[in-house]
Formats: sequence, C-alpha cells, structure tokens
Amino acid sequence: MNAPATTELPVIVIGAGPAGLAAAAHLLERGIEPLVLEAGPAAGAAVREWSHVRLFSPWGEVVDPAAEKLLAPTGWTRPDPATYPSGGDWAEQYLQPLADVLDERVRTGAQVTGVSRAGRDRIVDADRDAQPFVIHVTYADGRQERLLARAVIDASGTWATPSPAGASGLAALGERAAADRIIYRVPDLKDPAVRARYAGKRTAVIGSGASAFTALAYLADLAKAGDGTGTKGVWILRRGISGSTFGGGEADQLPARGALGLAAKAAVEQGYADAVTGFRTEVIERDGEQLVLVAEDGRRLDPVDEVIVLTGFRPDLSFLSEVRLGLDERLQAPVALAPLIDPNQHSCGTVYPHGHRELSHPEQGIYLVGMKSYGRAPTFLAMTGYEQVRSVAAAIAGDLDAADRVELTLPETGVCGGAGLFDAPEADQSGDGCCAPAPQLVQLGAPAAVAVGPVAEGAPAGGCCGS
Repeated sequence: MNAPATTELPVIVIGAGPAGLAAAAHLLERGIEPLVLEAGPAAGAAVREWSHVRLFSPWGEVVDPAAEKLLAPTGWTRPDPATYPSGGDWAEQYLQPLADVLDERVRTGAQVTGVSRAGRDRIVDADRDAQPFVIHVTYADGRQERLLARAVIDASGTWATPSPAGASGLAALGERAAADRIIYRVPDLKDPAVRARYAGKRTAVIGSGASAFTALAYLADLAKAGDGTGTKGVWILRRGISGSTFGGGEADQLPARGALGLAAKAAVEQGYADAVTGFRTEVIERDGEQLVLVAEDGRRLDPVDEVIVLTGFRPDLSFLSEVRLGLDERLQAPVALAPLIDPNQHSCGTVYPHGHRELSHPEQGIYLVGMKSYGRAPTFLAMTGYEQVRSVAAAIAGDLDAADRVELTLPETGVCGGAGLFDAPEADQSGDGCCAPAPQLVQLGAPAAVAVGPVAEGAPAGGCCGS
C-alpha cells in the first residue's frame, strides 16, 4: 500500500495551549487539517497549573482572531476585552471551548517522544525534504503510535522544564536532595494546604522577573493576614538593585505588569521581604529541617524553611534530536529570531513582530512557536504567538504574501509579557515603555534589611521586563 502524498497528510501541532490551539484554527481557516497532540489530560494543561495567577494582558489581547471565528457559531462570546483573566479563566472560558470545537482534532494524554523524517535520521540528505515527518507518540494508557505529517508546529512551551537555582545553569549542589523544600512555580496561597506550608515561615525567592514579583507580593499578603504572622521573604537576586529592578511601574504600558513590580517593591520597602543582591547560588545545604543557601563567593545566608526558584524556563529539545534545527547557541531560539529577543541586547521597545522566516530551520516544514520559540528568553506576549502561527499557517499553505505580511502592532513595551499579579484593571495606561531608561540605584525604605550591591552589567537574570 502506497503512503499518502505529503500534502494529504495533516499538520501535527504539539501542545494544546494558546499558541497550539490558535495554530489549529489558522490551519483550518486555510483548509489544512491539523492534529493537536497534548501531553496533559486537558487542553491548556500548563495554563491550568498556574490557574491562580492573573495575566498582565486583558481578554482583548489573549483571544486569537481565527480562533474567535471558529468559536462564534457555537454562541461563544468573548469576555469583556478590558478585563484581566486568571490562568484558570483563560483555560476554562477560552482554551477548553476552543478545544471542544476542534473536537477529535485534539488528542489529550498524547506525549510526543520523537520527531524525524520518515526513513531518515538527521544524518541522511538523500531525498530528505520529500519525506513526511514521522511523530512518535506515547499515550497515557501506554499505547504507542507513529503518525505521519506534512509539517510540524511545536507549541509545547517551556513550562515543564524550569531552570534550576544554580547560577551556572545547572542544579546547585544539594538542590535535588532538597527537592521536598523547593518549588519552581508561584505557589497558590489560596489553597489551605499550600498556605499552611508558607505561613509563619522564612522563604527564599530566587529570581528577578515577574514570577518572582508575584511570589513576593503573595508572601507579603500572607504576612499581613492573621494566619501569616512571622512570614518572611528573602529575595535572592544575582544582580544589584537599580531603577529597572521593579520594571516600569506607572510608566509601563502594560499597567498590570507595572502594578506587579510596584507590589514587589512595596513588599521589600515595608519589611515583608529582605533583598540580597549579587548572590549566585552554588550550594543548598540541609540544616536540620531548614536549608542554607551558599553563594559561589562563599557567602552563607541565614537558614530558610522553603525555597521558591523562579529563574525562568528552557525548551525541551530532547524529542527533536533527529531533525535539523538552527538554534542560537545562547538562547536556544531560532537563529534569525534570537537577536530580536536577546535580553543581553534588546530593549523592550526594539522587538518587532515576526513570522515564518524568523522561525524557520534548516529542516523545512518544522516550526517552534509560542513560548518555545523564545528558547531561554524570558519575555513573551500571547499576541506575538498568535501572529507567529498566523504567518506559519500561511507559509505552510503556500501563501507567502500573507505569511510575510506583518498583521500585528505591539505596544512600545514590545514582547515583554507573561503572567502576573494584578488587582487594579483601571490602572493608569500612560507612559512610554516598560523599562526604566537607565539603571539608577534605588534607595529602599528603612524597614527592610536590604543588601544593595553594585549594578551588574548587561541584563538582569529575568530579562529586561520580567519573565
């Protein structure tokens, strides 16, 4: 029996998150059959894991236009565009209804374990581009399957692979042994069991981006509550504290993110968290029921009860080892995209929308999109992902004019984005950008025992505007 022509095969999309489901909607709009493979038990599985956290971006910016068209015949109505959803809202009110419309085109509990060219490992050149992709899948029930595809869109994100506490990019000595006291996500302090874990405890928060801001604000709120007496945060930064440490504040064109940075700053100034700067974690030692963090320069901190590591995420490239990817050696992002998003180089207003050309690889027909396309770069907006998949779907359909056309205007804050804590949707929208124009040392209030070190050269560990 002859194999079907490559153009008759579906496009396989890896991941049923915001970018993956939007990719499926754009493919359908172009008459191309998608098949979405989601490792989790439901659409938006990763988003559901931070369901308690509120987005920076309002509903008007987190619904893809092609997806909305697909949803419209079902009677679905987009929530108030000016309001800010939580991760749980996003998953339940948008991602799940979209997956329901796509129906059998979305398979959950489907873990992709390998992607290659049919009959060709990464070494073989002969007739390579004429072969379909072969995708190895293991289902939750243990069943395995091999699927053929005309193209592959990897929108699996980076949520499953958080970066470690160790400043070298590797786990700190003792980090794995202390796993029972360390988490790599913003804790849900509304959950009674989680709240009890941190109430009255001393908790180290490692990281300098939006997730760290969120954790600090949550811990400060807990400290102010009746059951949180004695709760204390210890904020560990690899750099010094400067004018850009807390983001753009009231000048941030994404007011939700600005409010988040101000909440973290207040937590420090009001004494609910101590900031320790220039601290690069090398060792995590046990001290009875507590942990002691040791820096590479030998500094030792007072013992803490818990550690929250929020040092960013990195892409899982293990199942792509047999395809030819062109990735930047630093960010692990596509080589043409990397200079646009490199936190060592760019400022928030200099990143422009991009599409299939910046996302292409030596292996024709495979694209990394969404948060995964940014590799280790820390900042991303849902709008950027939607524009990516619109362009990629057009390219797969052969409509290069549409694929090359930029159809998105980002705010001057560029691609800085993600999820954060925000409780004031009416906040001021004025200002010129997300980042402070020049690093200036911040004199923090007397109530906090703050170690202010030198301002490090280059970008902060969490990127220019948080992660």
